[in-house]
Amino acid sequence: MQSPQPDLLDQLSHRHIEVFRAVMQAGQVTRAAEALHTSQPTVSRELARLEHLLGYALFDRIQGRLRPTVRARALYDEVERAWQGLARVQASARELRQFGTGRLHLACLPALAHALVPPALRRFAAQHPLASVTVMPMESPALEAALSEQQADLGLTEARTAPVGCERYPLLEADEVVVLPAAHPLAERHAPLALDDFAGQPFINLALADPYRAPIDALFAAAGVAREIRIESASAVSICALVAEGLGVSIINPLTARAMAAGDARLAVRPLAASVRFQVALVRPLWRAEHPLLADLQAALAQAAGGSEAAA
Repeated sequence: MQSPQPDLLDQLSHRHIEVFRAVMQAGQVTRAAEALHTSQPTVSRELARLEHLLGYALFDRIQGRLRPTVRARALYDEVERAWQGLARVQASARELRQFGTGRLHLACLPALAHALVPPALRRFAAQHPLASVTVMPMESPALEAALSEQQADLGLTEARTAPVGCERYPLLEADEVVVLPAAHPLAERHAPLALDDFAGQPFINLALADPYRAPIDALFAAAGVAREIRIESASAVSICALVAEGLGVSIINPLTARAMAAGDARLAVRPLAASVRFQVALVRPLWRAEHPLLADLQAALAQAAGGSEAAA
């Protein structure tokens, strides 16, 4: 029985790919040789060897210049994808060399990425100016699913229970607040606003899926107060922008409300006489290797939450 013929592609090396990539980028052998810090004959020899291994030409030779074939362009696309993968490996290796377990990944709700995470990372960066952190904003329940799958080192959630495979630590608890246009008559009051103050007011409500929508609606229903519901939004940041445009008033979490009002003079924040409790918890996946700087990130988040709680 005749043994199968060996595939010449088994002899393909990283050097062949490196030479091919350099020629594709440079457009000619001379410049490719300069980029590779080698000689023109060496590049020409390696390129010819690569074409022999492949079994087809990669370039048409026209008046001393190389024009890539269709096969060469297709191969180059694949080479670039592999090269980008190598670049990611190199970046990860640098992070591992510096911190032992690479970049920190923090998963959180978009509202918390806007309001709580920035001051926390400012504190963390002051302590570790070279540390790398990736912030991963996600809506619930995708956030809790990602934490259960151990995709992040740490999470920030409003969920009342820990996701599967995680531990939950209370971080912040405060009352929801009123956001209204700064020119609104109710903004002249600094005492907590009563539910009756919202009677007949254009009101921008949270989306039905938001966990705070039902308790807010229940308060007004129990008090017999009818609001004029014009707009709903799943985003507290969006609600603040709508309120700033004078489209109505709303009740949202204090973190987003104060962060948005600090940057927009058209917004006012006032306390609500009725209590709707807002809470944030830290979530730590149990089966993910612990980053050496994780405790410091947790401390920075706790300090930022403490400052927010004091402001509330």
